[in-house]
Amino acid sequence: MTGTKRLGVIGGLGPMATAYFMELLTQMTDAETDQEHIEVLIYSKPSIPDRTKYILGESDKNPLPDMIYAGGKLKEAGAELLAIPCITAHYFHNDIEQKLEIPVINGPSETASYLAKEKKTCAGILATDGTLQSKLLQNALNNCGIQSVLPGKESQKKVMSMVYEELKAGKRVDMEKFTQVSAELFEKGAQVILLACTELSLIKKEHKLPAGYLDVMEVMARAAVERCHHVRKEFDELITEP
Repeated sequence: MTGTKRLGVIGGLGPMATAYFMELLTQMTDAETDQEHIEVLIYSKPSIPDRTKYILGESDKNPLPDMIYAGGKLKEAGAELLAIPCITAHYFHNDIEQKLEIPVINGPSETASYLAKEKKTCAGILATDGTLQSKLLQNALNNCGIQSVLPGKESQKKVMSMVYEELKAGKRVDMEKFTQVSAELFEKGAQVILLACTELSLIKKEHKLPAGYLDVMEVMARAAVERCHHVRKEFDELITEP
């Protein structure tokens, strides 16, 4: 254990993903009593403008000021480490960290490091248009010598439909679309497929997935617990198995 720290979570991006992130933190913490769990402060601010639309130039509403405001309130309340359960929001990671002068868990970097440790050399990415265009994960993977493969144009439309028209809308996800896009990525050489949108993480929560998937939100949750306390041994391996 590196020392018990108070974790702050910039949440609401989206609300269900934040609730699941809290569930993961609780499950992953090696605690036998209530008192041994991590102290977590959450600022759920769903009014933060859409990250993907801003990154793609489809909106001039910059989400950064609201994220810095929420992070600042968490810091004032005593947070010593921040987490943002939204992969696309990591586009603003460095700005938030520099402005608030507090460490922020970097989901893409943590994911790349985990895959490198597992000796993976090619990963498929399921993510929003904003995450893909920003190349957050591609660059992090490349820095660790890992190749990226992405869905084709039509498959990416299916991914966006799952995220925005189904999961964010509180509807059941079309697993046939999910399976089709996954098959394409595996055919392109992916050894593992990244669920690189916190809404897509809910698919793994609600469905038994076959081998070869890694939930980036689980990676972030594990990194948060590791910095604040002990991680349960059953969460050492995060890639789905047969």
